[in-house]
Amino acid sequence: MLRSLLFSVSLSFFYLHTYAQANTPVILKNITLIDGSGADARSNVSLLVQADTIAAILPAGSNLPSGKVLDMSGRTVMPLLINGHGHPGLLKGKTASADNYTAENMKRLLQQYLDYGVGDVLSLGTDQPVVFSLRDQSQKGEIPGATLFTAGYGFGAKGGVPPGAFGTYIQRPSSPEEATEDMRKLAALHPDFVKIWVDGAPGAPRVTPEIFKAIIAEAHRHHIKVAAHVYYLEDARQLVDAGIDLLAHSIRDKEADDALITAMKEKGVYYIPTLTIDEYGFIYGTEPAWMNDPFFIRSLEPGVWDMLKSADYQEEQAKDRQRKMKVLTMSLRNVYKLDSAGVKVAMGTDSGAQPVRAIGFSEHLELELMKGAGIPPLHIISIATHNGAELLNATDRGVVAPGKKADFMVLDRDPLKDIRATHSIYAIWKNGKRVK
Repeated sequence: MLRSLLFSVSLSFFYLHTYAQANTPVILKNITLIDGSGADARSNVSLLVQADTIAAILPAGSNLPSGKVLDMSGRTVMPLLINGHGHPGLLKGKTASADNYTAENMKRLLQQYLDYGVGDVLSLGTDQPVVFSLRDQSQKGEIPGATLFTAGYGFGAKGGVPPGAFGTYIQRPSSPEEATEDMRKLAALHPDFVKIWVDGAPGAPRVTPEIFKAIIAEAHRHHIKVAAHVYYLEDARQLVDAGIDLLAHSIRDKEADDALITAMKEKGVYYIPTLTIDEYGFIYGTEPAWMNDPFFIRSLEPGVWDMLKSADYQEEQAKDRQRKMKVLTMSLRNVYKLDSAGVKVAMGTDSGAQPVRAIGFSEHLELELMKGAGIPPLHIISIATHNGAELLNATDRGVVAPGKKADFMVLDRDPLKDIRATHSIYAIWKNGKRVK
């Protein structure tokens, strides 16, 4: 009897001690804070984390509350990045295919996103049935890694994009009526978004305006936002007129005109430029400055770095280089023009859709390319955090502020001085816990 009582007391003490440790406030002292809202950075403040939430931001010189104090002098805190256009689950080794899509592979790649400071990712249309249970677990914090959002099964044209390697769950309706019914069935699975591939190679089958209008209308009846894979200015015009919520790639054939910009602003249409895919289209024809950077190499799947270094691959990449560089130039010009005019821009990379679109590194390269477009670093960080959260209706994150989720990274260097300082990750916090 006594032994049983002592055991119960000891067990109770253990659980109380564990609970107390888990709920002990943590104070990150003397940080420079870039909160993601677009406000100026604040120096020598302290961040109070309680459970999974940011409880307070304490000015310099404040008396600190009791808790675990971590001196972060000289370091910078910013929100975790939010990728509004990715394709996790497809990538394995030197292939990106539905054959690689398993729960284990998805979890592995979500962890890789988080290791690179990406806290949330929207998987845009190339998923398999297991994604919905994974999404639910991820959004409840039951699996590690970046939080997963999904568009489920995207819509394309029969014989057109996306390629068949992305799987049999891509929906390819041949009439507005079929599109409406397919969208109704998808809505029953509660996707976070819907994806339509609208562009394609000249002469290839494409989703017609009648079909994409039917998809958008039915999705909106279920209060689900819709994204479109685009390339051409004329497609963008028609999609915005039809009520699209997100242009998920750059307009790359022509400069965006004032009429489109006005319509996007009036309708609150978001724009994700995915600048990295345009750079990846030619950059490996030579050797980019970051080719031997461990931050880049670690992000690659086995065998990909050797492939990129091979003479055959570099020769293939060098083909049509000038045209490809002009495409990137147009993308840079358009994102600067749209952002300067007040169109809502978010960050996305298409990472995971091809082996060269490395998960994790691509998101940091996207920030660097936005800087090359002429966007200031403070605003770039807001695009890649706060704007992404708003796009996903995940307004409990995306900024470092009281009452928000404690999802942030600690950097050794200041990205306002050099945007590449986002590579200098000292620590990552997700749901109030230090995970790296």
